[in-house]
Amino acid sequence: MSAYARIYIAIARLLPPLMLTCAGAALAQSVNFPTRPVRYIIPFPPGGSTDPMGRFIATKLSERLGQTVVVDNRPGGNTVIGTEVLARSQPDGYTIGWAGASMFSTPSLIANLPYDVLKDFAAIATISTGRSVLVVHPTVPANTLQEFTALIKSKPGEFNYGSSGVGTNTHLSGELFNQMAGTKMIHIPYKGSGPVTTDLLAGRVQLSFQVPITVISFVSAGRLRALAMSGEGRLPAMPTVPTFTEAGMKGFGLTSVTGLVTPAKVPRAIINKINTEVNAVLALPATTEFMAKQGAEPFTSTPEQAAAVIREELARYAKIIKTGGIVYKP
Repeated sequence: MSAYARIYIAIARLLPPLMLTCAGAALAQSVNFPTRPVRYIIPFPPGGSTDPMGRFIATKLSERLGQTVVVDNRPGGNTVIGTEVLARSQPDGYTIGWAGASMFSTPSLIANLPYDVLKDFAAIATISTGRSVLVVHPTVPANTLQEFTALIKSKPGEFNYGSSGVGTNTHLSGELFNQMAGTKMIHIPYKGSGPVTTDLLAGRVQLSFQVPITVISFVSAGRLRALAMSGEGRLPAMPTVPTFTEAGMKGFGLTSVTGLVTPAKVPRAIINKINTEVNAVLALPATTEFMAKQGAEPFTSTPEQAAAVIREELARYAKIIKTGGIVYKP
């Protein structure tokens, strides 16, 4: 037997224990995760409608994981800047990030994105389903959805709706309304929910499709009028506002799904651990109470189910964008 053959046989005999040792080390690393703070990237500025939910989840997840989950706001580029930072982060589980309407719509809006949503990210979990409420300025002479629809049909191109930006749920809700109702409202994009709410209150735009938490206080004070809301049942925080189905527009409404993703190639054991802890957070009564005030409901899932939701959302937004001929212009 040659020397090379003896060396080959010796290496072959060593491989199984070496492989077991490596697998054990990887498993131990996963089980011990996390051993340092975890970064949670939110591709929006602090103080927006997305921020409170992210910070709540980060706080509760910190308690579950035993390590601080640090919110890292990375706004800009219609969420592309923060999302790219997430995609390029080390696939070690120590960087997670927000997933929602803007992530799902940008592939259909922006050519040559610096990442691929399906290839560069691994789904961890869904977080919530949210609603949108159609609110109008008090000067709009309509008290019901039917009156409003008849009004804007009679005046095509004369009513402006403000959104938090191109491709956001607040934008595509208005576009979907145009498609389903046969109306022609003009879209006015803003950089976040704060600026659009300011102009809506001032009457510079006549209406908007906003998340409830942004407008509840203004509706209660009579500064805005709520006509209808997406979702299957009435929101306890706004019990007098009918759903779109109740108001006579069955099948309308984008239910905004949010979730957590991480760079692709993160070890599955780590993804599973974060998923388990996220679902535990979502099961807390405090979470249900907090989300109810935001106009949202907890949405638990496995990583596989979360990945399926992302694929469905990408297809849904792509259809609205293609039908509406929507183009993003930075």
